[in-house]
Amino acid sequence: MQQVGAIATTATQTDTAGLRRVILAASVGTLFEWYDFYLYGSLAVFFGSLFFPAGNETAQLLASLATFGAGFGVRPLGAIVFGHLGDLIGRKYTFLVTMVTMGLSTALIGVLPTYASWGLGATVLLVLLRLLQGLALGGEYGGAATYVAEHVPDNQRGYYTSYIQTTATLGFFLSMIVIGTTRGIFDAEEFKAFAWRIPFLLSFVLLGVSIYIRVKMRESPLFAKAKSDGKTSKNPLKESFANPLNRKYVLLALFGATAGQGVVWYTGQFYALTFMQSTLKLGWQTSYWLMSIALAIATPLFVFFGWLSDRIGRKKIMFAGCLLAALTYVPIYMGMVAFSNPELKPVADPAEVNSVVLVMLLVLQMAYVCMVYGPIAAFLVEMFPTKIRYTSMSVPYHLGNGWFGGFLPLIATAVTTSAWAKDTFGQGAVYTGLFYPIAVCVLTVVVGGYFIRETKDHTLDADGHPMAHRA
Repeated sequence: MQQVGAIATTATQTDTAGLRRVILAASVGTLFEWYDFYLYGSLAVFFGSLFFPAGNETAQLLASLATFGAGFGVRPLGAIVFGHLGDLIGRKYTFLVTMVTMGLSTALIGVLPTYASWGLGATVLLVLLRLLQGLALGGEYGGAATYVAEHVPDNQRGYYTSYIQTTATLGFFLSMIVIGTTRGIFDAEEFKAFAWRIPFLLSFVLLGVSIYIRVKMRESPLFAKAKSDGKTSKNPLKESFANPLNRKYVLLALFGATAGQGVVWYTGQFYALTFMQSTLKLGWQTSYWLMSIALAIATPLFVFFGWLSDRIGRKKIMFAGCLLAALTYVPIYMGMVAFSNPELKPVADPAEVNSVVLVMLLVLQMAYVCMVYGPIAAFLVEMFPTKIRYTSMSVPYHLGNGWFGGFLPLIATAVTTSAWAKDTFGQGAVYTGLFYPIAVCVLTVVVGGYFIRETKDHTLDADGHPMAHRA
């Protein structure tokens, strides 16, 4: 079989079939990694009773969300470690390591003892495996995005890298489909007793498929050329963060792009799912199907906005998404309440649930996700030079998504359930969790809009720091 990437010898490769093979090879492994990572998120509400002390459902939910967030907390560390290796030895071998780490740590969750049998020991093991998942994902995304971006033509970078952007949502979608199917096959007691392990054990199969595909990949042509020319970095970490100019753009990428992108992503997908189950009291079947339908409708928009960013620029689309989210989140979530459980009863009345309107409100949130996320890979790779690109783009991406975004479900739920919110806003306390993503979106629009210039016309193989060449 022809090795993936053999046809891509320059950054301006125009062989469409070859580019598709490159994108498929990078995307399939990344999709499976997101599936692995988000299995826990899709079961966050359910896991509270499996791995944490009984007695307080709110405390169990918060502990489960905190463990979910722990994986995000170490993603920047994974970005530093694997980004450094990726800029030092190459893109291909680094994200082979991240993929194996992710696959094994996810599959091992499927054999963990629960709190009922091992007590806090089970909780500790779960947290450790979540940390390994976070480390692996911290290295995966930057490698895949960089690998694809360094193969494709400059004037189609937004379009081609947007396919990598679909993998996070498709991984989330796949996790819900697998979990929903498993829960449909087994009754509630069987699922709680053993069947919840099946989606995690499936990672052994997905890992095998991913390894088979990725071992056939070849190194990124831009990195291979830089290596043959002796222009790779001897110390990517030092050059990324000790260099004042590059450090400036790492910080701008964080506060002016990825922080807002992160909170929009996790509000529109994970917080929306948690909100439907814990606040609106919709059954898991209803919430899963509503979310799955909305994801299926909205996912093509990632590619559309990536394509559009090649024509009108990355900034306009991403900042419009952040601004629209900040302005409309509260009305959207008020609509979700009004059309599902207007009186916030302990269990939603099926007669009051308007599924069509709920799907429309979910799709609207996901449209914002696609606006901010579709162009972000191209935007980030265009901000940094080849020799330190993997490290420099990965760190702000995973800080924005891992810290600002990953902890959003925990922060928003904690604010919503706090005594302060209930005393101050009464029934309106259910919307107070949205203050956090709104504030971060506004920060991103202000910082990014003022300090970051458009990047779409940059050539990746240009010498020096790309942003330094901009007028």
